[in-house]
Amino acid sequence: MKFQGGCYCGAIRYAVDGEPLFQAQCQCRPCQYVSGGGPNFFIMMPVGAFSYTQGTVSQFTRPDLDAPRTRDFCPTCGTHLTTRQPGGQTLVVKVGTMDDPTLYGGPSAAIHMAEAQPFHCVAKGVPQYDRLPPR
Repeated sequence: MKFQGGCYCGAIRYAVDGEPLFQAQCQCRPCQYVSGGGPNFFIMMPVGAFSYTQGTVSQFTRPDLDAPRTRDFCPTCGTHLTTRQPGGQTLVVKVGTMDDPTLYGGPSAAIHMAEAQPFHCVAKGVPQYDRLPPR
């Protein structure tokens, strides 16, 4: 999968070239915060498949969590671009930042449904999991 994207104001640009590890919509409470209240649609990629091509992101990591994620965002417009997983091997690319979001094609799973709000919708036929799917 090959695509480009960036933030709302155009200051940050990125390129992705690699095979997705997982694509889903997440209803966990932290994702609700960063998405504005809805599910977070994402593509999980190996870190090596992703690179910034323009600008410098700011990062935020919660210091009070045992296994915190690091969120990359544009320091100018605040667009949340990626979430870096603990261990540094994978990152989550936010579908809304893709130049052509149709390349996403839709989630293969809806995860953390135990935290979903009554107004969250999941497309018919998408497998749903209270937490994460079995590995």
